[in-house]
Amino acid sequence: MVKETGRETGPKNGLNPSWIVVGAGVSVALHVGKLPPAVAALQRELGISLVQAGFLLSTVQVAGMLLGLAVGLGADRWGLRRSMLWGLALVGLSSMLGAAATGFGGLLGLRALEGLGFLLVAMPGPGLIRRHVAARELSARMGWWGTYMPLGSALGLLLGPWVLQAASWQSWWLLLGAVSLCAALAVWRGVPADPRAGGEPAHAGAGVGWRPRLALTLRSPGPWLVALSFAVYSGQWMGVIGFLPTMYAQAGMGTRLAGMLTALVAAANMVGNIASGRLLQRGWPVRRSLQTGFVLMGLSALLAYVQFDGQPLAPLWLRFTAVMVFSAAGGLIPGTLFTSAVHLAPSQNTVSTTVGFMQQWSCVGQFAGPPAVAAVATLMGGWQWTWAVTGLMCAAGWLLALGVQRIWLMRSAPAP
Repeated sequence: MVKETGRETGPKNGLNPSWIVVGAGVSVALHVGKLPPAVAALQRELGISLVQAGFLLSTVQVAGMLLGLAVGLGADRWGLRRSMLWGLALVGLSSMLGAAATGFGGLLGLRALEGLGFLLVAMPGPGLIRRHVAARELSARMGWWGTYMPLGSALGLLLGPWVLQAASWQSWWLLLGAVSLCAALAVWRGVPADPRAGGEPAHAGAGVGWRPRLALTLRSPGPWLVALSFAVYSGQWMGVIGFLPTMYAQAGMGTRLAGMLTALVAAANMVGNIASGRLLQRGWPVRRSLQTGFVLMGLSALLAYVQFDGQPLAPLWLRFTAVMVFSAAGGLIPGTLFTSAVHLAPSQNTVSTTVGFMQQWSCVGQFAGPPAVAAVATLMGGWQWTWAVTGLMCAAGWLLALGVQRIWLMRSAPAP
């Protein structure tokens, strides 16, 4: 059973290492959000097609789908800090080399390396935070960790147009590569080395082969429940957020305004992530946090998309508010699931493996959600039935939350 006690190992009068870990996550999430503002420049300068741009956008999700569990197993074996350092270096150097790309093939290959580096940073994050935070603060800090993706993506969407207007897409790639390398330096200097003899093993899971850890993870119900919950959350969130610029353009908005509004909706997700940690810290059951998020996502999507006689139920400003609520309330879910993954990992040596499995299913959701929304929109001739897609995913998430709560209580029960 994973121990519930954490410990403070950071400097007493300095920045706790867990905050550096969160910052490292944001630095790699910037690379997820850096590409959408640059698509037009890449098409103009490198001659890539819209389909090729789509492949560049989805490469991170494909890497996660294929390698999430494998990278999680590796992070448990290699050491959490070491995995994060290699990931940050890989993302930073790949981005800088990408600035010299002259065609689609080279840029795609380097984008794939960025995706691998992203996983090497994301997988050990929760385990590193758990290592350096007291048990009473773990839920709140996991809520902050859950903000790394929406914060990094939103910053990329917001800052990208300004940098691209003032300079070039190559400068944008170089700048963000430097940010990730600076984050690697911060982790190297500010996060203590992986424990060695005299405490824990030199690397978490160093004494356990990958096959036993993989088998233990896959035959335990906890990892499956949190992974599937993340999939139905990420699928609907990406399905809605990914098409917002298109919807705003159809409403007559300019490209820059549409980008800013989309970034604002993405950033709203941070509110729920931070709130989830505070609520769990104050005694909220994980079931209540997850089900509240799924119910509010379902209701707000209904308000945002439902139509009567071909006309939206609500005016544009109210529909935008509903999408903001959709994103903010949805943030309750990833923050809660990161905490649950740490708690429901079948052993101390499988925390990163469990997070990797969850990340893999999250990428499956992100990859499958937008096509599902697009298929329904194409079939129905508009976005008015999007709420039905999200509603089905919310219903599945609501039911999965019951299982997460049941396993959580079983793991928390005192040993006889």
